[in-house]
Amino acid sequence: MISSYTISQVQQQANVYEVINDFVPLKKFGASYKACCPFHNESTPSFVVSPAKGIYKCFGCSASGDAIKFVMEHEKMSFYETIRYLAIKYNIPIEEDEQSPEQIIHKSEKESLMIVLNFAKNYFNDLLLNNDEGKGIGLSYFKERGFNDKTITSFELGYSLNQWDAFTKHALKNQFSEEILEKAGLLIVKSEDNKKYDRFRGRVMFPIHNAAGRTIAFGARILTNDKSQPKYINSPETEVYIKNQVLYGIFQSKSQIRNLDNCYLVEGYTDVISLHQNGVQNVVASSGTALTEGQIKLISRYTQNVTVLYDGDPAGIKASLRGINLILQQGLNVKVALFPDKEDPDSYVRKVGGEKFEQFIKENAKDFITFKTELFLAEAGNDPVKRSQVIHEIVETISLVPDAIKATIFIQHCSRLLQVEEELLLREYNKLVLGKKKKQQEPSPEVESEFDIMAQIMEAELGLDPSTQQPQKKQANHFTGREAEVLRLLLTYPTAENNGILLYQYILNEIEEIDFRDIVANQILDIFKTELAKNNVLTIDHFMKSSNHEHQKFCIDISIDRLGISENWFTSYQIIVPPKDEDPFSTAFNAINHLKWENIKQLQKETQEALLNAQPEELEELLMLSMHLKTMEREVSKLLGNVVR
Repeated sequence: MISSYTISQVQQQANVYEVINDFVPLKKFGASYKACCPFHNESTPSFVVSPAKGIYKCFGCSASGDAIKFVMEHEKMSFYETIRYLAIKYNIPIEEDEQSPEQIIHKSEKESLMIVLNFAKNYFNDLLLNNDEGKGIGLSYFKERGFNDKTITSFELGYSLNQWDAFTKHALKNQFSEEILEKAGLLIVKSEDNKKYDRFRGRVMFPIHNAAGRTIAFGARILTNDKSQPKYINSPETEVYIKNQVLYGIFQSKSQIRNLDNCYLVEGYTDVISLHQNGVQNVVASSGTALTEGQIKLISRYTQNVTVLYDGDPAGIKASLRGINLILQQGLNVKVALFPDKEDPDSYVRKVGGEKFEQFIKENAKDFITFKTELFLAEAGNDPVKRSQVIHEIVETISLVPDAIKATIFIQHCSRLLQVEEELLLREYNKLVLGKKKKQQEPSPEVESEFDIMAQIMEAELGLDPSTQQPQKKQANHFTGREAEVLRLLLTYPTAENNGILLYQYILNEIEEIDFRDIVANQILDIFKTELAKNNVLTIDHFMKSSNHEHQKFCIDISIDRLGISENWFTSYQIIVPPKDEDPFSTAFNAINHLKWENIKQLQKETQEALLNAQPEELEELLMLSMHLKTMEREVSKLLGNVVR
């Protein structure tokens, strides 16, 4: 087990901005940073990171936490996996407490898989560099491909011996069980005859890493002309390897993808490696599988721009179109670059070098809609039926774009390419979009007449589409907002002083007779009072590091300024924004009296309701209470500067 000292060092040194920026491209926003939330789909950034407070908060889905919580949620790691990852990132020595035999036995299966896969990676890499067969076959192959020692080390390439069970014997000798080897996809066990053998034999090995850099699977290429064997085989899916959520090269490339704000998408392992070696390092591969939504979301953590690199094979291009449609649906910007005949990214970069490769992409990349339109028109020729099919296909593709402004521009552009009236394309587009909306809104849609559809299209064109009306917003709960503000001031400035009185003394005295309606706020207030009785004055940092996730989330929520007012508002717009909490006592005075006001109004409402249903013997007491509340209302109103009749 990782020692408490190491955990505390990680908590102190892990910078929330640095950690999150490894996974999500953050943009400066005043004293904070913003991005589209990685935990739910959104087009307008509502995810805020506050380095000063060491926390993040999404105002769309309410996700919040610190650097450790982010890595746990984003990478689906356990607490100890996250501590280990961050310790390595910040070069913090990992101290481990001695584990009992029971603790070792009960180590999580996920961590066990990671350990055995890392062991296998090191074994295959050692064979490549130090074994006669590995050097003679595997290393020779990589050298022929032009890979240098630095590249081989960076991608941790390896070789598996051409023997039935060489790896299994080595692993068993090092205390790994057959069960964990099989679960990791390294050992195959035939149930019918109980035959056991290594999955990877006589192949060069390409370790597949997750975004954090840990080995989670392998791709392997055979080097002989054995037609009975597939050229490439991959690890099967495991608890740590879900194919549709992994991209080859993401760990090595994520930094440059973010820096250049563009991701090159290729097909194979060697494409990625060759480009990297030639200085083109913002590239990942789908590893020969059809692109999936999970892989696109992985790319969107680092950039909204994707350039798909094709080798010019028409069949391959057609097979990839569905994947690109998915990229459009996710709201990313897609370009396509087609290489000269018989060239692929690997061969072309080795032929011309990284600089000319980049120049070629810059000059030849086209947005996907234009690329697809030109491709389909060339195939259709002058055949009117085929050309009409092309029009329908292109409009269908444009309808996938979630941004209406982008879609409109594409329609204008394609109108010229297709030589079709823009209005006709727009009508077809509206028809498709409305149809999709209707399917989403009605589980069992009824067949509509052509007149109904056209009426809806006209409504949409005139801006009268009822489906665009927003649902009524729920009324905000003022109590929790007022209580949260009072609690924020209490925990943020407890020892602020005014005329010899500390802020916590003032606040606790003023709210003594107020019962907080929010359960979590009440719990935090009780803990504050309990610790105060022991002469411990707690601050908001204490609760933001609490193991109680409700307390942590509540304090993160009240700590982050939702408006995130930019520091340059005055220079840009001459708008003066007063510093928040310039006088905590004055802010507390207003917050407490607003809370009292809200409580009085609620009690008045409850009293009026009680009067309507009261028994005769209850009337006098309720009327007295109503008068008392009216008096209190006037007193608080004067303090707030309100006029109450």
